[in-house]
Amino acid sequence: MLLSLESRGRESRAMLWFSPVLAAMLSLASGSLLFIALGLDPLLTLHTLLIAPVSDLYGVSELMVKTLPILLCALGLAVAYQARIWNIGAEGQLLIGALAGSAVAVNVIDIDSRWVLVPILLIGITAGAAWAGLTAWLRTQFNANEILTSIMLNYIALNLLLYFVHGPLKDPAGMNFPESAMFGDASRLPLLTEDGRLHAGVYFALLALVAVWVLLQRSFVGFQIKVLGLDKRAAGFVGFREKRLVWLALMISGALAGLAGVCEVTGPIGQLVPQVSPGYGYAAITVAFLGRLNPIGILFSSLLMALLYLGGESAQMTLNLPQAITQLFQGMMLFFLLACDVLILYRPRLKLRWARRQMAAVPGAV
Repeated sequence: MLLSLESRGRESRAMLWFSPVLAAMLSLASGSLLFIALGLDPLLTLHTLLIAPVSDLYGVSELMVKTLPILLCALGLAVAYQARIWNIGAEGQLLIGALAGSAVAVNVIDIDSRWVLVPILLIGITAGAAWAGLTAWLRTQFNANEILTSIMLNYIALNLLLYFVHGPLKDPAGMNFPESAMFGDASRLPLLTEDGRLHAGVYFALLALVAVWVLLQRSFVGFQIKVLGLDKRAAGFVGFREKRLVWLALMISGALAGLAGVCEVTGPIGQLVPQVSPGYGYAAITVAFLGRLNPIGILFSSLLMALLYLGGESAQMTLNLPQAITQLFQGMMLFFLLACDVLILYRPRLKLRWARRQMAAVPGAV
């Protein structure tokens, strides 16, 4: 290799926090070049993506609706990632939470008591935690890589949801569409505004934000999780039980993703459909790293990611851009964030001696 990476020794905390902002700016610049190549006005396109969706109160409420599932999933992932447990299964845990909550909701449609919402939410949370528990069990009992097991469980969760929505949970009066019956009013999260879809799930998200911050910043358990992530052997030497922490981190992560899923079906959707999530669980991975695994940072990066989802829908309708434009920006932000982090932590060095030796080995080279 002509270039090598040399550790800088000390990392700049200011640059580590500034790099997500730089990554977002580089993503916008690269997106502008792409729009120019497609023959579009970059300023108009960026306005459609980032400003037009929140130009009125309804748009702001829709931004909050999109933010909630991303924020809940990303907060759960932050707990696992602090322990260097790479849970990629938030998407599947969200889907299982939505499926389990819906299975209860469709059987209590005729009940008018608001208390029926409690078991629906609890079942969704428990199902998400249990689905993440499968990954914890495979890691702690068989030393299976959680990246592989959690991402494979995503596909199993998706196919389970498709099976039930096309079969046992399918609405018999739904004209053969793959969807459940609409939930009863008592099984729906109450709306906070009359002219929007913002619902009471915002309180759960705020509660989760505070709880995760306290867990990671002010609790002994959070300290154990961080030590496990920094040095597994050191955690063992001081008596921290690795298997218990793995179970705890993954089940918290799964519970919050399950809560996100059940809030989606009991909130803005109101029934179980195959398109419960457009990829919130995967977007939450980028959000967690953009927010530096800090709950406050995750809140702002969740808002940005939700804005990209809204803007992608707006650009699809008004500018005829493909729906994949949202995933494109997600990928660019993650790529630039990783690139910035590498340059913050490492200094690139040109191997001049190696280059001279290679040139000398070429016949006729000077």
